[in-house]
Amino acid sequence: ESFAFKRGIPNDADYVFDVRMLPNPHYDPALKDLTGCDNAVITFFQQEPEVARMLGQIHAFLDSWLEALAQNHRSYVTVAIGCTGGQHRSVYLVEQLTALFSSKWNTLKRHREMDAR
Repeated sequence: ESFAFKRGIPNDADYVFDVRMLPNPHYDPALKDLTGCDNAVITFFQQEPEVARMLGQIHAFLDSWLEALAQNHRSYVTVAIGCTGGQHRSVYLVEQLTALFSSKWNTLKRHREMDAR
């Protein structure tokens, strides 16, 4: 689930990742009104090494623990990724993680601030 820290952390989150330190396309006038689902923003993030590093680290962490959680009879795990406005960084990372995990796990994604529009 993507979210904006300024609107609070989701109550049902099992894991929360703060990605506010990553480059923010909000400050680029051409990207400001887009989201992490738009091709121009995706391209922006794909060119940023810090974003790839963060994605890799979150993926590795979750990948190493999801099996153990499943074996411990956890029927679901909620992962929340937050940035300032919940439109760019967190949305992009949720989209990427969903793509990475969907072949092995049943995944649902939610973009809280985009859903509220």
